[in-house]
Amino acid sequence: MKARTSSHRTSWFTRFAQRCAHWSGQPVTFVAAVGLLVVWGISGPIFGFSDTWQLIINTSTTIVTFLMVFLIQNTQNRDTEALQIKLDELIRATRAANNSMLDLEKLEEADLDRIRADYEQLAEKARSEITNRKSRRRKSD
Repeated sequence: MKARTSSHRTSWFTRFAQRCAHWSGQPVTFVAAVGLLVVWGISGPIFGFSDTWQLIINTSTTIVTFLMVFLIQNTQNRDTEALQIKLDELIRATRAANNSMLDLEKLEEADLDRIRADYEQLAEKARSEITNRKSRRRKSD
């Protein structure tokens, strides 16, 4: 199966969401937001701390937050999907890997809990074996 290259076309929304998510995570964006809050705060006495003055910041922050939730969720969904595909490929390509681990994200929570419990038992057994080896080495020294 041939992987797509980065030259494939993406939708306008995907490009927009990626740019917004990247832009919103920059230090300059944080500084700009703090600057707007400072300007808003300083303007309070000018407008007599009126209801309209308060409504401006409340409405603005609510709208920005509402829209950013969807943009960030979109980029997060794509990142998670890409990560799952990469992990699936590593599992598939590793000779000793358990291929039943592919697509675990589609299982129900109870199924995931049972699989996790199995792996926790394997981890506990491995830690116990390491502890036993260390104690045998100490006794032989």
